[in-house]
Amino acid sequence: MNVYKVEKKTTEVKTSSSIDSRYAGKWSRPILTGAAALLLTLSLAACGQAQTAEAPKPANQATTQTAPASENAQSSNEVAKTVYPLTLKDATDTEVTFDAAPTKIISLAPSETEALFALGLDEQIVGVTENDDYPEAAKSKPKMGGFELDTEAIVAAQPDIVFVADVTDDATVESLRGLGLKVFKFNPDTLEDVINDMDAYGEITDHQAQATEVTDKMRADIEQVSQAASKIDEADRKNVYLEFSPGWTVGKGEFMDELIRMSGAKNAAADTTGWNEVNSEQIIKQNPDVILYSELSVDPKSIEDRSGWSNIAAVKNHQLFAIEDNLVSRPGPRLTEGLVEVFKAIYPDQLQ
Repeated sequence: MNVYKVEKKTTEVKTSSSIDSRYAGKWSRPILTGAAALLLTLSLAACGQAQTAEAPKPANQATTQTAPASENAQSSNEVAKTVYPLTLKDATDTEVTFDAAPTKIISLAPSETEALFALGLDEQIVGVTENDDYPEAAKSKPKMGGFELDTEAIVAAQPDIVFVADVTDDATVESLRGLGLKVFKFNPDTLEDVINDMDAYGEITDHQAQATEVTDKMRADIEQVSQAASKIDEADRKNVYLEFSPGWTVGKGEFMDELIRMSGAKNAAADTTGWNEVNSEQIIKQNPDVILYSELSVDPKSIEDRSGWSNIAAVKNHQLFAIEDNLVSRPGPRLTEGLVEVFKAIYPDQLQ
C-alpha cells in the first residue's frame, strides 16, 4: 500500500472567501453569520480557503508505474499509470484509500467539478451541487443540493468517492463519512497548491496524462505572466484596489491577493488579512492606479460615487476594470487564466 505523507503546516490565520456552511447531523441547515452572509455572491463562484492540512503532493516513483511508449503506438511519450491500492491524506488529515480508479464520483464544490471535467471525467461524475455552472455539461448533472446538502441524494447515488473543498467544513465531512461515504477534501492555500491538487486528481483517477496537460498549461500561463512582470520597472509598478463583493476588499492570504502580487503590482489592501469591509480613508490614502471589481456583483458607479473617491487616480483616469468572478475565485484549473486576465487589466500593453 502506498501512503502519502503530508505534514501539517502553519499558515497565517485568514478569513474564508466563501460562505462557511455549517451542518450538525444529517438534516441540518447551514448557518450564515456576519461577513459570510454578505459574501453570498462570492461563495456562488468560489470554494474559498482555510487553515487545514496541506494539499497532497503528486505521487513519487513508488506510487506509479510507467508504460513504455513502444507499447502504445498512438503515443510518443511515456504514460504514468496509478498503482492501486493508493492511500493519501486529505485536508482533514485523514488517510483515504482508493482500491481502484473511482467510476462514480460526486463533487460538492464548483472548483472540484471544474477540475474533474478538465481531466475528462464527465462520464464518471454522478452528482454536483446547484452552484456548479462550468463547464456547461455540469449544469445537467444530478444535483446533490446547494448550500444545504441533499444527503439522501448523495447516499442514493452510491458514489465511490465524494470530493469536497473548503465550502464543506470538516464537521460536515465527518457527518458524510458517518453515513458510510468515502470523502476526500481538497483545500489549497496557494496557486502552487492548486496545481498539486490537479496532479493528485490525476493520480486518484488514473488520469495522469490528462492532469499533466492541464498543469503544463497552468504553468505556461504563470511563466507568461512572470516573464512580463519581470520586465516592468519598479517605478512603473501599479497600486491596485480590488472589490469583489459590494463594500468588501481582499488582503493577504487569499488567491486574489496572490494574483495581484504575481502580476507585479501592489495590493492597496495588502496591510490587511483576508476579507475586509472597505476602509475608504485608507484606500483614498493609498490612491490606487487601477481598480478591479467583480463583474457579477459590483456596480462600478457605486465605487466612483463614493465620497472622496473622485480624487483617486484610478477613478480620475477611468482605470476601473471588471474581472470575471469564477476565473479568479475558484481554486481550479482556470485560476491561471484568471492570473492572465488580472495582469492584462493592470498592464494592458505588456502582454501579447
